[in-house]
Parts: sequence; C-alpha cells; structure tokens
Amino acid sequence: MADRYFTPGDVEALIPVLTRAMRRVMTAHEQASALRERLRAERERIALTGGGVLDRARWRADTERIKQLTRRMQDGLERIAELGGVPKDLGLGLVDFPYLRDGREVNLCWKYGEREIRHWHGLDEGYTARKPL
Repeated sequence: MADRYFTPGDVEALIPVLTRAMRRVMTAHEQASALRERLRAERERIALTGGGVLDRARWRADTERIKQLTRRMQDGLERIAELGGVPKDLGLGLVDFPYLRDGREVNLCWKYGEREIRHWHGLDEGYTARKPL
C-alpha cells in the first residue's frame, strides 16, 4: 500500500519539474552508457591483442566523468522520488505514480515528453500494458 495516491491532476502539476529532472537523468544516463561502452571496447581490444598501449589520462578522465554522470543521475532520481514518483526506465523516461482506480491500487504512467497523464497500468504490468484512463 502506497504512502500517498496521486490523481492525474496531481501528476500533471509535477510535469514541469519531472521533465527537467528526467531530462538530466536521461542525458547523464546516455552519456555514461556511451563512456562505459568505450571503456568496455578498450578493455576488449587490449585483451584480444594480448596487451597494448593504454591512454591512461583518457581512461582516468572517462572514469571520473562516469562518476560525475552517475551522481547527476542519482540526484535526479532522488528528486523524482521526493515528488512521489518511481522511475522505471531511464532510456524511455518512464515514471510511475501510485493511483487508486475503482478501489484498486495501480500506477499512473508518465513518459518523458508527455504533457498530460493519460495512461495507467497494473502493479504487475509495465509500460507495454498501458491503458487509457
């Protein structure tokens, strides 16, 4: 049982703040993922060639940047949680909010870029099972 239930209007009032927070989270997530992939590819290249020259300065800079981006994501996710939302997918920018529909606890589902709350889904369902309000 949720501490608080939201109405579509409650969530719609939060959309400007949600949009800013989720934009920061999504951007940081995308950038950190790209850096992680670059480091993974570099490790693989070195392993496949039996060694190699590593640009240590770039490796350290990339690692530090990933830490900064991770902090930015954590800050944004904490902000969303403070608002009462539950982030679900950082790539799509999904956030759920507890909602009572016909006496049953479900989730209102907001996706980054949406300006209104028009969908819900059951607690055991996800984005692909969204239904119109």
